[in-house]
Amino acid sequence: MTLFEFVRQKRGLTKELARLINVKPIAVSRWVLGRRPVPAVHCPAIEKATKGVVTCEELRPDVEWSVLRKKRR
Repeated sequence: MTLFEFVRQKRGLTKELARLINVKPIAVSRWVLGRRPVPAVHCPAIEKATKGVVTCEELRPDVEWSVLRKKRR
């Protein structure tokens, strides 16, 4: 699921997600609308906050997440 699809499910999810990952809601809004790319550093927190519904791979397909996931184990 895309970040856009996730936050559009329910009113207030943009603010809630921003609170959970400790960024300003305007940053999340810009990511959702595609005005700015999601910084890779925030991708794991977004994946965790969305309980895996929005994955790092979906947010930033240009990053080799499989390599990073192997290192975390």
